[in-house]
Amino acid sequence: MPRHGAPRFWRGRLEDGASRKRAPSASRFYNEPFPAHFFLHAMRVLLVEDDDMIGEAVRKGLRQDGFAIDWVSDGEAAVQAVGAPGAAAAAAESSASMFDLMLLDLGLPKRDGLDVVHEVRRRGIALPILILTARDAVADRVAGLNAGADDYLVKPFDLQELAARMHALLRRQGGRADPLMRHGDVLLNPVTREVLRAGVPVKLSGREFAVLHALLSRPGKVWSIAQLQDNLYGWDEEVGSNTVEVYIHALRKKLGSHFIQNIRGVGYVIPREVPTPPAEPTDRPDAQ
Repeated sequence: MPRHGAPRFWRGRLEDGASRKRAPSASRFYNEPFPAHFFLHAMRVLLVEDDDMIGEAVRKGLRQDGFAIDWVSDGEAAVQAVGAPGAAAAAAESSASMFDLMLLDLGLPKRDGLDVVHEVRRRGIALPILILTARDAVADRVAGLNAGADDYLVKPFDLQELAARMHALLRRQGGRADPLMRHGDVLLNPVTREVLRAGVPVKLSGREFAVLHALLSRPGKVWSIAQLQDNLYGWDEEVGSNTVEVYIHALRKKLGSHFIQNIRGVGYVIPREVPTPPAEPTDRPDAQ
């Protein structure tokens, strides 16, 4: 259950709620979805928050825009989630288990948020960390940033400001905030979430964009269905048996059947070499 005085959402702003014996359901505290243009691209976010209402509301808002949110509620679980020493290199190699960003509360059970920041940095994991906390003293902000956090946002916070700071972190830190991605006549802009084919805008759903972004991030790499699912869904989300195939089929219809190749029994790949589209059949005049 949420703690005493749990914050509440109202008109896109996270505010301190009054003391109450029983907190309403999280759905009453979040009824304005995050606009799609607030976000860089389909990110995988590790949310570390022990307040049920805040965590559920933020997770719901991000998921509505197609993001994979993994939520843990204590500091020890956060450290385990980002991996053991050397995990950054392993994650970079697999590109499947790497988080784009961590949203971190400070007042956590088992392990304080500042200690989580120290441990993540000690292990050499270059993960952008945005602290979300009610500790608003200047000394607390300085301590958080000096510990290795990249940004610090005090509760109550505006949801649009949170999203804007996420944008800025990914642009500044690098992470997986890629520059323009080009392959053949296809152009993907992670910042604006736009995809063009031969200069013509292509409308993609959030999940379709996430699949395309993953495949374009490493041309030539064969992605298994499980790896693509890891990029699309949080730990506790139900995944249909053929959801990835549905998104691949939709992308092929929009970008060309040749653009994404199926390696039977292994997975999907965008070849390093730009594939040549199959020749269109032409009518031949009847022989005289």
